[in-house]
Amino acid sequence: PIKLGALTPTRDFNFVSDTVNGFLSLIQAKNVEGEVFNFGSNYEISIGDTAELIAEVMNVPISIMSDSIRLRPDNSEVERLWADNQKARERLNWIPNYAGRDGLRRGLEETVSWFSKSENLRGYKADAYNI
Repeated sequence: PIKLGALTPTRDFNFVSDTVNGFLSLIQAKNVEGEVFNFGSNYEISIGDTAELIAEVMNVPISIMSDSIRLRPDNSEVERLWADNQKARERLNWIPNYAGRDGLRRGLEETVSWFSKSENLRGYKADAYNI
């Protein structure tokens, strides 16, 4: 069983190459100094559905439960994080390559593939939080 906090809040996940491409498009753009752009995928998915999709990509059965210990304090949960990328599309000609459920799935498949290679894990420290 996988114990999570709230299962219903949604998030807009962005694959790292889409974020990098967004920054590159911003660097090359003219007359955008001081402006704010969202480089999100423009797709939101619940935490519970995200866990299910990860399990599906990994081809592992899971059961998900909401654990009260993992719930955020009252009035502190962000129910919805979604990035409207219309401005980046229009002004920067930036388009995410990993958009929608299919794009999220492809990003997860690439991430699982990366973590499945022992040579990639040599420098990865799962037990330490550092930069």
